[in-house]
Amino acid sequence: MNTQYQDACNGIITDAMRIAAGKENVDPEFVREKVAAGCAVICSNPRHKALDPVVVGNDFSTKINANIGRSPNSSSNKQEIEKMQHSINAGADFLMDLSVGLNLSETRLALLEHCSVPFGTVPIYEALSRVDGDSDKLSKELLVAVILTQAEEGVDFMTLHAGVLKEFVPLAVKRKMGICSRGGAIMADWMMSKNAQNPLYTAWDEILEICAKYDVTVSLGDGLRPGCLADASDEAQFAELDVLGELVQRCRKAGVQVMVEGPGHVPFDQIKMNMEKEQEICDGAPFYVLGPVVIDVAPGYDHITAAIGATAAATYGASLLCYVTPAEHLGLPDEKDVVEGVIAFKIAAHAADVAKGIPGARDIDDQMAEARIAFDWKKQFELAITGDKAEEIYKSKLPECEREVEQHHCSMCGKDFCAVRKTLEVKDRLDNN
Repeated sequence: MNTQYQDACNGIITDAMRIAAGKENVDPEFVREKVAAGCAVICSNPRHKALDPVVVGNDFSTKINANIGRSPNSSSNKQEIEKMQHSINAGADFLMDLSVGLNLSETRLALLEHCSVPFGTVPIYEALSRVDGDSDKLSKELLVAVILTQAEEGVDFMTLHAGVLKEFVPLAVKRKMGICSRGGAIMADWMMSKNAQNPLYTAWDEILEICAKYDVTVSLGDGLRPGCLADASDEAQFAELDVLGELVQRCRKAGVQVMVEGPGHVPFDQIKMNMEKEQEICDGAPFYVLGPVVIDVAPGYDHITAAIGATAAATYGASLLCYVTPAEHLGLPDEKDVVEGVIAFKIAAHAADVAKGIPGARDIDDQMAEARIAFDWKKQFELAITGDKAEEIYKSKLPECEREVEQHHCSMCGKDFCAVRKTLEVKDRLDNN
């Protein structure tokens, strides 16, 4: 049985639980109870030495995942390490390496050495890379071997597309966008070519033994997630979700922590239903969602369309948000893209935490209001999610002669038309009468 999960069930509080509880300012016993119930996870492989653990669950602050990774055409280990550092510095709570191509173990180990947040992978990417992109050469044995290697190297959580069953493929390919998940498409191609069932599904017990031994959290991949609004909430998506619900129970029975990945493109009015359906079918397992992207026509700004969906998703039940960058649907993100994606999703996560009433979530907003009424610009910049940018904008809009002097107004209204100044004047009159 998974050590963390077993200890939680036995009432023992681990070091990872204490660290995670301290970050949330809650009792470690509360974290233990939620992990034991399966509605929270702490992704923490003991072999990941640089890790600073966090807890994911609907009772805790919403976490953000940043995806990085090499493509066959661009990037390098050095660039990916830089992207990882930029992501973490900007506020990412989790990191996934989605690299494909050669020497993936070298890339992964270089990232793990410096990664202080939970680190995830999608093993099927490395498996396909090992056979030069020929899915016909994939096998159950190869997939299991890759999972074992990555677990031994210290990977904390793995996306496994075990719910994409052979019988669901015809439902997915008749969609407008078909299968948009890279892992889901690889698996569908293999199953149709071999006329065989999903090897991750048939080898599930063997995979769980590895995950239990190395404390690897399973992230059940949504290989049939919708890739456009027209495909959202369809038969293929929900057929896979039913299987994920079954796999959640098998993970728990084996003592393996598990979370469930969610849909990609969903109209705003369907998000609440999707979140509630996952919670019901998957028995409260933490929900890890990509976006969702709420419109299909904003390439270049999909970090915004996805952040809109992410706010609703987290409000209604998602615990971990996978960021989307401005490069989504267009190309491999660079350092600037990953920072923009993280910031957009920090905003979404915080908005959801305030809406859900997570204890202490609104404290910083109240402090910001106090700093604004006091014209304490320095404090405002300290509290802001991106204080450097806020300060840059503030100063750039003032006349040059006013930039280094503490002002009781900004350039929007100026001194005479500032509502905050007027409010303070009114307050003074009332206090003096």
